[in-house]
Amino acid sequence: MSFSIDDLRGLATIFCLVAFAAVVFWAYGPSRKQYFDKAAALPFEDENDTASEETGKVGQ
Repeated sequence: MSFSIDDLRGLATIFCLVAFAAVVFWAYGPSRKQYFDKAAALPFEDENDTASEETGKVGQ
């Protein structure tokens, strides 16, 4: 049995489809929700501390 380039392309397409589905499941799976919610809130955690530090620097 010999493989042609078309067989290889077909297998590569199927592999890429399975890999894409795995990444989508990993990213949107229920086990990752808490991690991404925590990461989404990171820019707002130090907002008050940074603002008070900046105003302190301006007054000096």
